[in-house]
Amino acid sequence: MPMSAHAVKTSETAAVPRQKLYLTRGTGAYRRASLALFLSGFSTFSLLYCVQPLLPVFSREFSVSPAESSLSLSLSTGFLAVAIVCAAAVSEGLGRRTLMSISLVGAAVLTIATAFAPNWHLLLVIRALQGLVLGGVPAVAMAYLAEEVDPRGLGATMGLYVGGTAFGGMSGRVLTGIFAEYFSWRPALFLIGAIGLAAAIGFIGLLPPSRNFLRRPGLDPRFHARAWLGHLRNPALPFIFAIAFLAMGSFVTIYNYAGFRLVAPPYGLNQTELGLIFTVYLFGIGAASIGGLLGDRIGHFPVLLFGLALTAAGSALTLFAPLPSIILGITVLTTGFFMSHSIASGLVGKLALGNKGHASSIYMLAYYVGSSLIGSAGGWFFAVEGWTAVVFFTLAMLALAFMSACVAQHFARRKA
Repeated sequence: MPMSAHAVKTSETAAVPRQKLYLTRGTGAYRRASLALFLSGFSTFSLLYCVQPLLPVFSREFSVSPAESSLSLSLSTGFLAVAIVCAAAVSEGLGRRTLMSISLVGAAVLTIATAFAPNWHLLLVIRALQGLVLGGVPAVAMAYLAEEVDPRGLGATMGLYVGGTAFGGMSGRVLTGIFAEYFSWRPALFLIGAIGLAAAIGFIGLLPPSRNFLRRPGLDPRFHARAWLGHLRNPALPFIFAIAFLAMGSFVTIYNYAGFRLVAPPYGLNQTELGLIFTVYLFGIGAASIGGLLGDRIGHFPVLLFGLALTAAGSALTLFAPLPSIILGITVLTTGFFMSHSIASGLVGKLALGNKGHASSIYMLAYYVGSSLIGSAGGWFFAVEGWTAVVFFTLAMLALAFMSACVAQHFARRKA
């Protein structure tokens, strides 16, 4: 029910309220939380993926192979995956809002530091540290939404957050490409870090304190182990986690190595042109929000299956040589992926029985491990057999994701 202007505010240190006080549409707190979570998604993903259009530049600048240059992204996502598990546990004692704030500020500062890295190995160390710091945002943001937002509108709100991640991913890639074309890659990363810092400050000023969060002082390993194992015993959730691993890995693989294909003959795109292709992320923003709304209205699994099929169709379209076909394929891939991700992440909150932060952390662990492992493995396929091998590799991963969604739907129906 909407909170009145005279409602008593509760903080993360307060006792559990007798009746949960959800954020509902039409209230000022809901609007502030929505904008704050949008900014957190924007900042996280712009800082994380800003190096992706620079992979060909790194390959030339530091004399490394395409697969080695992808480590600047894969190390960040790999360490992020590990950090997410720890962040979920830390947030139980520190608080969701506090941990997200520290993470966003720290990641922005480290991005600025990357601009001054004197050699390849130090750049990789800073990017790995950035992944560790960013772990405090994704899983915790999903847990905050699952706890604080009225369940009847959770799909739409989760779609807005995922839309923020899509906008951040697009902005980080596009702006970095443009800045690198005109100022070189070091000023480009400095400017992206400064934008991320401004977004972090906005997040801190906007996000309302948690109302339904129960602080658990100290770190109890047995409590966290039981919580994680409990979610893995849920018959449907492991298959949702598998979707995160497979779909995200396929998506990142296409984006990682499309740049190498498009800067080479016969396309010969420059950094600005390559960066502008990432404006197709705008379709991801719309797809995430629309997917969440459709999931609330017609059912989450049908929309999830459609999104995965759309992702596979987009990947297949990039096999055609004309540049418009490649751009169309990336557009369709992006639309399908973000639709799938918004639905799958919302299903985690719906299917988890308690300890939703732990369930979200496993989902995001799978999400970023997929990005790191499958994204790097795609470099081997690209080096050995070229773009065709990359596409068939991603199609195999997406077929497994589709089957996982079918199995998860079966178990969810049995449980219902």
